[in-house]
Amino acid sequence: MGSSPAGHCARRVIAYSPRFLDHAPSPLHVERPDRLRAVVARLRSEGLFEDVAEPEPAALEDVRRVHTQEYLDAFRSPPEGFLDPETAIDADTFEIARLAAGAVLGAARASVRDGRPGVALVRPPGHHAGPGYGGGFCYLNSVAIAAADQAALGRRVAILDYDAHHGNGTRDIFAEDPRVLYVSTHEFGIYPGTGPAEDVGEGEGRGFTVNVPFRAGSGDASYGLAFDRVIEPIVRAFRPDVVLVSLGIDAHYRDPLTFPRPSSPGYVDLVGRSADLASGVCGSRLVIAMEGGYHLGALAEVWAGVVGRLRGTRVRADLTEDMDRAGRGAAAVDAAARALSPYWNLR
Repeated sequence: MGSSPAGHCARRVIAYSPRFLDHAPSPLHVERPDRLRAVVARLRSEGLFEDVAEPEPAALEDVRRVHTQEYLDAFRSPPEGFLDPETAIDADTFEIARLAAGAVLGAARASVRDGRPGVALVRPPGHHAGPGYGGGFCYLNSVAIAAADQAALGRRVAILDYDAHHGNGTRDIFAEDPRVLYVSTHEFGIYPGTGPAEDVGEGEGRGFTVNVPFRAGSGDASYGLAFDRVIEPIVRAFRPDVVLVSLGIDAHYRDPLTFPRPSSPGYVDLVGRSADLASGVCGSRLVIAMEGGYHLGALAEVWAGVVGRLRGTRVRADLTEDMDRAGRGAAAVDAAARALSPYWNLR
């Protein structure tokens, strides 16, 4: 069987359940079921919605590795309520969030076992959920639960968080843990207001938290620069056993909530390069999990492009405008490199 650098011709499993569509915070909420419907519809139209695996809910003992029992009790007990003004709870929320966590957890276990990438098309998202809190549309931190499971088995885990918003929950869970490398590219100064370049972790985890805090207008060139100067060299030096990608498409130039400016091809290239990196450092033990993204067309074509690249197929994109040829985010990359240079060999 022929292969590209990441072994893309082997079949890749998609973790997905129609149950994820039942999570509906309110009819007009931006994190609505249509997000996932759009992605699945585009994958079907491209012939890419194949090898789909129905997930199992995450076991409570797996969830408790990253969330406190007090938070879980408070989250489960009310039949309805709010974690914050935009993060509503109803009678089904906890179980659907457990199913999303189980999808990422199961995909990571399968990827480690089989040595091939996996994709987890899930909602609700998770990276704003921390040890004792939720918010920002997030309830259980699915990627963190999968990472903690792998770390408990003695494996090093790299989390690459490509979302317009800083994953404060993931950061707080692993800030002191040298087994987990957390890398975030995000727009600085918007919700949740965390993630400066100078935050490199705490205690034994210093150097294992990496923040690239872009300003508005940072697009394809800026993300490429961050990958070349910070992300790739640190991941290679860390030598993870598995790579987990928290993929939010809300930095896209068509997204209504934020102001970085990557294009669809820029996103696909960033994730594709991450897949190639995982191929080299950990034998393609890689899972890409869905986080944010609120423009349906951008969300659908980027995810189709990502799945297509993993499967050796090029997917046509329409949202291709390059709005950052000058690399407006270079200062953020420089700041990240300065902050991390005491811990890693960065040029």
